[in-house]
Amino acid sequence: MAGVAPRRGRLALGLGAAAVLLTAAPPFLSAYPLTLLTQALIYAIFAMSLDILLGYTGLPSLGHAAYFGTAAYTVAILATEFRAGFWTCLVAALAAAVLAGALFAPLAIRATGTYFLMITLALGMVVWGLAFRWVSVTKGDNGISGLERPALGPLSFAGDTAFYYLTLAVFAGAAACLVLVVRSPFGMSLMGIRESEARMRSLGYNVWLHKYLAFVLAAAFGGLAGVLWAYYNGFVSPVEMQLVTSVEALLMVALGGSGTLVGPALGAGLIVFLKNFVSLYTKRWLLILGGVYICVILFAPGGIIGALRGVGALRGWGALRRWRRPGARAR
Repeated sequence: MAGVAPRRGRLALGLGAAAVLLTAAPPFLSAYPLTLLTQALIYAIFAMSLDILLGYTGLPSLGHAAYFGTAAYTVAILATEFRAGFWTCLVAALAAAVLAGALFAPLAIRATGTYFLMITLALGMVVWGLAFRWVSVTKGDNGISGLERPALGPLSFAGDTAFYYLTLAVFAGAAACLVLVVRSPFGMSLMGIRESEARMRSLGYNVWLHKYLAFVLAAAFGGLAGVLWAYYNGFVSPVEMQLVTSVEALLMVALGGSGTLVGPALGAGLIVFLKNFVSLYTKRWLLILGGVYICVILFAPGGIIGALRGVGALRGWGALRRWRRPGARAR
């Protein structure tokens, strides 16, 4: 317990430094690194939403891009066809993502392990196929373009810097909400279900309802990331719903460290920068990402955060052994 407080202090210091850097750096950055930072923040929300399922409930999903894409398409259709404002698009997109999650959850959470993985994959492919084939609404493979960035009253977020700060504010709000969720009794119950469903059921917890709510909550925050992505990109296509998008989110969570929230955000930043830099030199960047995933699973199954915790634990154990050594306290 003695090492917990210093560890939390270092974590708080690191998060504070990151917050200051993310807030102060954009005016000094050129357009390209600023767009990468914006992408990283959007995908950080997406990865953290998946972590509610994977890291805290123990439900690995391969169809999480369905909610990301559903919200993005809702924004694109309302903004281009009906000229709806930002708040209307936001509420409608979140409602669409929540509705999709609420409809899919009863089908998915009936299964566990590999079967849950395959069901979520199938559901995600159904939504992708709908976006690809429903040409009259989604424009099919051509996608929906011409989406303008929002304006809130006198504030316009058309510029890259302004939109970055909007994304940063939404990211901060989403992260704060997710922290409250995982630290609440509900979040603790999810972690108990992750460790042993049978034990939680024997204690009187409604395991099905907890998993259902976690599924819908993850869909809602995944949809929030989709809203930002639609406005950022100005273009929505079936690519937002394809399997690769879901796999990238899984890789972000695994790389950073599941069950931490900080880990998926860190993993999202690393994957976004790695993907953009590697793709400049080769078209086979997916092979590179696959290699990164294999290395993480083999050598750092707890991700970057898990590896850092392991180093801290080893140092703490070494200090404890030195303290217990005869004559150490006398010195």
